[in-house]
Parts: sequence; structure tokens; C-alpha cells
Amino acid sequence: MSTGKLGLWTAAAIVVANMIGTGIFGSSGYQAADLHDGGTMLVAWTLGGLLALAGATAYGELGAMMPRAGGEYVYLREAYHPAVGAMSGWVSLFAGFSAPIAVSALLFGKYAGVVWPALGGAAEAKAIACALILAMTAMHAFDTVIGGRVQAALTLGKVLLLAGFIGAGLLYGEGDWHQLSSRHGGFDNVFGEPFAMSLYWVMVAYAGWNAAAYIASDLEDPQRTLPRSLLLGTVLVMVLYLLANVTFLYALSPEMLAGVDGGGPIAEVGAATAKAMFGARVGELVAAIIALALVSSVSAMVMAGPRVYASMAEDGALPRLLAQRTHRGVPAYAVAVQGALACAFVLVGELKPLVQYIGFTLSIFAALAVGAVVVLRFRRPDAPRPYRASLYPITPILFVAVSAWAAFVQIRWNPYNALFGGGTILAGLLVYLITSPRSTPVSH
Repeated sequence: MSTGKLGLWTAAAIVVANMIGTGIFGSSGYQAADLHDGGTMLVAWTLGGLLALAGATAYGELGAMMPRAGGEYVYLREAYHPAVGAMSGWVSLFAGFSAPIAVSALLFGKYAGVVWPALGGAAEAKAIACALILAMTAMHAFDTVIGGRVQAALTLGKVLLLAGFIGAGLLYGEGDWHQLSSRHGGFDNVFGEPFAMSLYWVMVAYAGWNAAAYIASDLEDPQRTLPRSLLLGTVLVMVLYLLANVTFLYALSPEMLAGVDGGGPIAEVGAATAKAMFGARVGELVAAIIALALVSSVSAMVMAGPRVYASMAEDGALPRLLAQRTHRGVPAYAVAVQGALACAFVLVGELKPLVQYIGFTLSIFAALAVGAVVVLRFRRPDAPRPYRASLYPITPILFVAVSAWAAFVQIRWNPYNALFGGGTILAGLLVYLITSPRSTPVSH
């Protein structure tokens, strides 16, 4: 029986791999459609990175206190009520992992269509996406340590490729630095409703900064490894995201990213950037590289998500079958269920509505979890805290306030997506009410 644990670098790689994916490679066009201003776009990416760091330091404190797999599910049970934890776990199953896996896989299919135009249709993209999900599901249903090592290798390759893309673009590509300047009212646009919608795309791109919390039980010395991996991964991604967006805006104006010519916002931003700077052939090469990078994103989420469902099942909040592990320590049934749901999202969903659904739903429980740091400081002041959130209480208050503001604007602008998110949450509550007689308290 495999008893291997994951170290700091593998845990940080899982954080990086969960973060670098659909958002940076696909959402800058949608962001440009909201703002039409390069300088304000960069402000949004900076603020999004600071929020992710604020969240990471809060999760570091919670994870060091409660080094158990499950993430928000564990933290919210302790801070509020088992029902809140159960709803967050249910949301993780749908909006936290299955839908994001589908989004990354769909974008993989779109980039594959850039490389091989014969595969560029919508049906072909969905077929490619499902094939990728099934392949990653099979790998991570086999072995935790092997899957973790493969994940670390994929993530290293993705970081190097993204860094190489940024370096080549800024050093040798043809572009215009004036496209990064602030226009159309300048920074007066910051904190307006269009900025809040733009921030939603950014927050979805940074989603995954909490990934190591979901696999805490599989980490070596989780009380030290977990907070360090969260901060290390988040800082690295923030730097890469800012440089990547500088590269995008150097190559393409906000108007071009937004598709003001009638074509709609550019989804394959990386390929379009390379094509503008180096020509069509290089654009196809970059599309192939980004497609490979998206494989790492799908793999990371396929690996992390089932640990949440297995933790819930161990408490009786989901069917016990999902808690069963193979002789290699993998919750294989949970992996399989997640893969099936992700394929279902691919078949019935589209890229932009899925991203908006994910952003709204996850922001609610991420804010509740970060707020749990404050709640538990009052409710359990004497609990061991091997790691304490930096700049407390500024960081949790900032995170919760901005998340609430962005959620409010999302409800105003996209009420149907908010309705679907609310429906997911309500379904989680109903499942809890049905299964709660079998649930057991979280052990301290």
C-alpha cells in the first residue's frame, strides 16, 4: 500500500497548476470588453493578485489549525455550522471543480482547433474536452503519488513555457507600449460596476490559490507545508499573470481584445497575441503550447477535488461509497463521479456562462471561509495556530468586502448566472437536510 506524502514543491505545483489555466489564457478578451482600457485592466489584475494573497494567508491559518483534506468544507463546519460546510462541499463538487475542469478542457479543445483547423468546430472541441477529462480521471484514479509527480512535471513545463512566451514577446515581439496606458476616463473607472465585472474575470483566473487546502491529508507536515505552498504558488502566479497581461496588451489593443470589429471578445488570447507579434505560424505553435499547458490545469483539478468529496463522505454528508479508497490510497469513486460531472458540463455548457457561474458561486464560499479566520479567533482563541494570517484583520476584511461588492454587481448584471449559482447552493442545503441524521461531527 502506498503511503507516500506530497512535499512543499509538489503542493505548490498543484496550487500553480490550478491557477494557471482558463483565466489567463482565455478571459482577458472578456475583461477588455468590460473596460476597454489597458491601464485599468492591469489595476484589476494587481488587485486580484492581492486578494488572492489575502485569501491564501487566511487559508494558511485555517489549514494549519485543521490539517485535514476538504478545504472550505472543514473550515466552515467548524466556524459556522455543519450545514454551511456541507453546502460548500456540494458547491466544490459542481462549481469548484467539475465546472472549472470542463472550462479548462473546453478551452483546450478551442486551442486544439487553432492548431488543427479541421478540429475547430464546436462539436469537435467538446469531444476533445471529454477525451482529456477521461484521460486525466483515469490517471488520478490510479495512484496519488504518481499523479502528484506527473502533476509537478506538467506544472514545471507550463511555468517555463509561459515565462518563455512572456520573455520572447516583450524582448522580440512587435507591439505598442502605448496600449498599456490608461484611457477612456483613466483610473476613474476603478471601482465602477464595469470594473467589478472585470474583476470577476480576474478572480476566476486567480481561483485555485487555495488548492493545497483540499489535499492537506496527503501533505508531508501539513501544518508547515500547507501555508507555505499556498503563498509560494500564489506569489509566483501573480507575477506571471501581470507579465502575461503586459504582453497581451503590448501586442493587442484593448479594442482588439474586446472584438470591437464584431467578432466578439477573443477567447484564444495567447494564440492571438503570438500571431500579432510573430505571425500566423508562431501563433499556431503557441496555441499548441498553451493547449499542453491546459492539460496540467485539468490534471490538477482532477487530483484535488475528490479529496473534498471523500472527506464529506467520511462524515456521512455524501454517500459512503465516495470515501472508499483503493489500496493505493486514492478515492477512486469520487474521482470517477467528478469526471462524469465534468463531461456533463462540457456537453451542456458554453465557455463564458460557465466561467460566470463559477465566479459567482465560488466567491460566496471563499469569502465565508476567509471570514472564518475572524470567527474562529473569537470562538476558539486558545486553539493552536502554527501559522497566523498576515496583516490580520486587514487581509480577511479586505477579501470579504471586495468579494461581496463583486457578487452584488454580478447579481445586477447577470441575474440568471446568479440564479444558477444560488440553485446549486440550495441543492447542497437540501442534500444536507436529507443526509444530516447520518453525519458525524468533525474531530478536533
